[in-house]
Amino acid sequence: QVQLVESGGGLVQAGGSLRLSCAASGRTFSGYAMGWFRRAPGREREFVARIDSSGRLTSHADSVKGRFTISRDNAKNTVYLQMSSLKPEDTAVYYCAADGSFVGVFTTPTYWGQGTQVTVSS
Repeated sequence: QVQLVESGGGLVQAGGSLRLSCAASGRTFSGYAMGWFRRAPGREREFVARIDSSGRLTSHADSVKGRFTISRDNAKNTVYLQMSSLKPEDTAVYYCAADGSFVGVFTTPTYWGQGTQVTVSS
């Protein structure tokens, strides 16, 4: 079992930055691929970014490419999402996810956090 707790959400003006953190506990963090997803009001949950267990392989959704960066610190059992040049359309609840594989964390993550709200004002 892996427990995931997100933090770092909040209210920010358009063009601003935020860094989300996801702290993991339970099984060995370094063995899991990690991902970030988001759900905007009235919309389906969508993939944002993922990172493999080593931190060497990442991928980002086209909508955030060049603005968001996923990273991880296996010594701290934490994955991050650095968000820059934020837009009102980035407003959503952001969820951290974990899975045993890089593909799985994109398609059907095994573990989910509770989410953290990000609101971008225009």
